[in-house]
Amino acid sequence: MQIAMQWRELGAEQLKAALEATEPELRREHRLLMARLEMQREAEQRRHEERREQRAHKRQMAEVIVGVAVAMLGAGVYVAPRSWWLATQLCGPSLLALAKVFVLRRSDPEDMKYLSIAARSSTSAGSQAQPPQPSAA
Repeated sequence: MQIAMQWRELGAEQLKAALEATEPELRREHRLLMARLEMQREAEQRRHEERREQRAHKRQMAEVIVGVAVAMLGAGVYVAPRSWWLATQLCGPSLLALAKVFVLRRSDPEDMKYLSIAARSSTSAGSQAQPPQPSAA
């Protein structure tokens, strides 16, 4: 429209020539704009796909963590009548250490020291509370 306003004093032939001269540049600008929009759309699609993959990974890791914790608790309850010390290891400090590592996503250097102390104390407490086994004579 601007071109038409500028060239209105000229005849139809000169206006037609001017419009034909600007048409290739307008086409280039249009192609450039379309390419830029396509690149933005593809970038947005990649970001969306990455976010979806991250959510899927987080959900999968949460399922694994819950599965391991439930398996440890179930195994601890199952073996409790036969092996009290193994039950204390499965349901006690090791389960808490596992939860700390996966839920809080950190592990301090002293964690293993505290874990071994807690395991020893739970084992010794379990051995004191356990009645003596009847001897098979």
